[in-house]
Amino acid sequence: MNTNKTESSSVCCADFAEVGIQSFITPRSVVYPWHCDQMGHMNVMWYTGKFDEATWHLLNQIGITPSYLRDNKRGMVAVQQETTYKRELLAGDLITIRSGILEIREKVIRFHHEMLNAETDELAAATTLTGVHLDSEMRKSCPFPTDILERGRRFIAQANK
Repeated sequence: MNTNKTESSSVCCADFAEVGIQSFITPRSVVYPWHCDQMGHMNVMWYTGKFDEATWHLLNQIGITPSYLRDNKRGMVAVQQETTYKRELLAGDLITIRSGILEIREKVIRFHHEMLNAETDELAAATTLTGVHLDSEMRKSCPFPTDILERGRRFIAQANK
């Protein structure tokens, strides 16, 4: 696996184990022919979509579930995303995405995804995102509930053991 590191504040291309982040598999997927562009590899819009799917699985792990969002009139918005593309994915390739939380603060969460070719275990792409917890009626940021903050912090603490 490619483990090139970028700036110390970014883990966009670092191996989770190297930087002490607890990670787990979020979605598994496949590249279909309609995901591919004229160059014959998966188009960038599909990488973003697959990372988005991984985001919802990651948020679910700390209690930000669809029912939580609906019942509490809450939302999540992405305010920053940095993606690095390392290897092409072709039609038929199987994909595994590993995800981990980098930090969680009162209203903000920063997390990382790595997209791997499931057959070769090669890193295809990595992305780091910053999200903000939102009151969807007022359209303003709001604090995470204590239980969600604690679950998010446990993921970080377990990685640092």
